[in-house]
Amino acid sequence: MGLKRIALRDFVIVRELDLDFAGGFSVLTGETGAGKSILVDALQLALGARAEAVVVREGAPRAEISAEFDASAALDSWLQEAGFDADEGLLLRRTIDAQGKSRAWINGSPATAGQLKELAEQLVDIHGQHAWQSLTRPDAVRALLDAYAGTDPQPLLAAWQHWRAVQRTLEEARAAQDSLQRERERLSWQIGEVDKLAPAADEWEELNADHTRLANAQSLLESAQGALQALEGEDGGAASQLAQAQGLLEGQQHVEPAFRELAQVLASSLAQVEDAAHSLHAYLRKTDLDPQRLAELDERMSQWMSLARRYKRTPAELPALLASWKDELARLDAAADLAGLQAAADKAHEAYLSQARSLSTARAKAAPQLAKTVTQAMQGLGMKGGRFEVKLEPLTEPGSSGLEQVNFLVAGHAGATPRPVGKVASGGELSRIALAIAVTTSRLGEAQTLIFDEVDAGVGGAVAETVGRLMKQLGRDRQVLAVTHLPQVAACADQHLVVSKQSDRAGTSSSVAPVQGEQRVAEVARMLGGEKLSGTSLAHAKEMLSTAGEAKP
Repeated sequence: MGLKRIALRDFVIVRELDLDFAGGFSVLTGETGAGKSILVDALQLALGARAEAVVVREGAPRAEISAEFDASAALDSWLQEAGFDADEGLLLRRTIDAQGKSRAWINGSPATAGQLKELAEQLVDIHGQHAWQSLTRPDAVRALLDAYAGTDPQPLLAAWQHWRAVQRTLEEARAAQDSLQRERERLSWQIGEVDKLAPAADEWEELNADHTRLANAQSLLESAQGALQALEGEDGGAASQLAQAQGLLEGQQHVEPAFRELAQVLASSLAQVEDAAHSLHAYLRKTDLDPQRLAELDERMSQWMSLARRYKRTPAELPALLASWKDELARLDAAADLAGLQAAADKAHEAYLSQARSLSTARAKAAPQLAKTVTQAMQGLGMKGGRFEVKLEPLTEPGSSGLEQVNFLVAGHAGATPRPVGKVASGGELSRIALAIAVTTSRLGEAQTLIFDEVDAGVGGAVAETVGRLMKQLGRDRQVLAVTHLPQVAACADQHLVVSKQSDRAGTSSSVAPVQGEQRVAEVARMLGGEKLSGTSLAHAKEMLSTAGEAKP
């Protein structure tokens, strides 16, 4: 089972609705105009369809839709990756206000419409009453065959895009050889100029620091010597004064215990003073004025600043500028390597052809199988002797979707020549063909809930009975919900839901309720003969339900 419950508040003409769904095959019936498709429309909004203000019931501030589904391992994995709670079930909620602004939640956490659409692919597969229209679109036809074949066209698309990108690079390189050469020469000259300097990454900061020290060497030496004199001067420097103070306190600490701690503090200070004096001696031994080194630094810094001014950069930016020029030159060299680009294009082309041929093989294998299965389904849908074909026609030029075009051809009866689906004249035939394909392909994909929204339009009689049996059969493996006007289909359902419209002083509203027993008999009889129920129509309805195995005591 998939869909468990749907709740609506102020949606179109529904004031309030809470409806539980069963597994198997369920039908939704009701009078024309009662709003049979409202539940399908609401479910599509819960699954990320575009929201508009017109879905809000007149006079209400907002419409609210909630849909609850069974959980699964695949859903739990998606929810966890997307950052949502993976509860025992899956609850989707969406609101649309009177201005058309919508908000959405997944298991209580805010979500986007895009995230709802991602979930929709795993939850519900909807076949609309105009499903036949998609059979005239090449992309939809191709996607249907690929799904039936169990192939993934995405690797082919990626290979196509890569091949085209490499091919464009090659073509652009061919067209721009002269300008590329001029640009290469300019970059090579600039790189040569800056390479003579060979600026290292952190060199400018080091040059500045060294230059500042040498330029101030005299004052630095005088400061160091003065500090050393203050610490170790013959006329009583800080070190000797500290030593004297320490000795005085130590001499009296047996009398005053507090002096012991103070003497220790002075001993620590004396040790630090002696360390500082030692460091100053070392500094004075290794430091001199070195005017030659200062001149060298002046010259080096002058070269840095000259190049920086020429290329309108700060000196510190020169190493990065040189690296960017070298990267750009490497790209230009690669672009100028026509042989290498041609080899890359040939390799990408072969990779594309490999993917395309593999997909062509899968399509060629699946096409007759799909044709046979749909043809068999057509026989039970009032198209005896009809034939369905899947034709693969080679394209003059390879494309993003492969090497061939996929066409669906159909012959409505024995002896007829198969023609493209879009040129079949009868609307009823189109609906039945679409239904045959929908039933054939409904087992594809991961969605546990299949919805058929009046796909049985244009059929009746024995064909309608076949449609009902087919959907009941599908309901053994998946949850199936059908919006229908055919009593033969309704009689086959495991759960029967009826939509009704009421009018009062507050306006018109729709409601949905499950029916069983005599109520169900009455609804099937209404579908057979209209509002005035006769004994004949009621008897016929009971017979249909009994035949379908669904008659209630």
